[in-house]
Amino acid sequence: MTDIKHHLTDSLLMAYSAGTLPEAFNLAVAAHVSLCADCRATLEGFDAVGGALLDEAREPLADDSLAKTMALIGQGAPAVRQIRVDPVLPGPVADYVGGGIEAVRWRPAGIGVRQAILPTSSSATARLLHIKAGVAVPDHGHRGTELTLVLQGAFSDEDGHFKRGDIEVATEAVEHTPIADTGDDCICLAVTDAPLRFKSLIPRLAQPLFRI
Repeated sequence: MTDIKHHLTDSLLMAYSAGTLPEAFNLAVAAHVSLCADCRATLEGFDAVGGALLDEAREPLADDSLAKTMALIGQGAPAVRQIRVDPVLPGPVADYVGGGIEAVRWRPAGIGVRQAILPTSSSATARLLHIKAGVAVPDHGHRGTELTLVLQGAFSDEDGHFKRGDIEVATEAVEHTPIADTGDDCICLAVTDAPLRFKSLIPRLAQPLFRI
């Protein structure tokens, strides 16, 4: 068991295992799973079921399949991938950033908030958020799904308290006002597949500029 209290849903883990999620959501799931032993074990179970189903459905191999595979191996092994280690960013996120937290290119996104949009496909958006301790994100709802994974510090909203490794799954039914804890600044990976619904005028006017 881990100290993480807020986990991914089974439906998201199954979709990740099946390869049907947008790239940005894949990143959020991979980052959470890298921190959460419970969700990692659940995902391994889904992967095992999917593998068994593929074994039952696969076509017989051609007689020369082994020879062709060995020939490819003989062309040389690929370079060993360097594993990035950072106290804040999980490996999957560090790969997108191209380094550790010091490599993130932050941009202002309002009072006390900075963001860095990560390069993913257009079907969903992934961004790192840096929220000063004690600062509240404007009250908002959702037109789709938002995943928010805490990487440093913590925040609270109407759904509870979220700290490092916790992930909040917010749907169209959720309206909340996340507030960063006092102490450490809060750094999160936030993923959305649709624009947020802000109640206040100023955040609505800023949406096109900040792509939120």
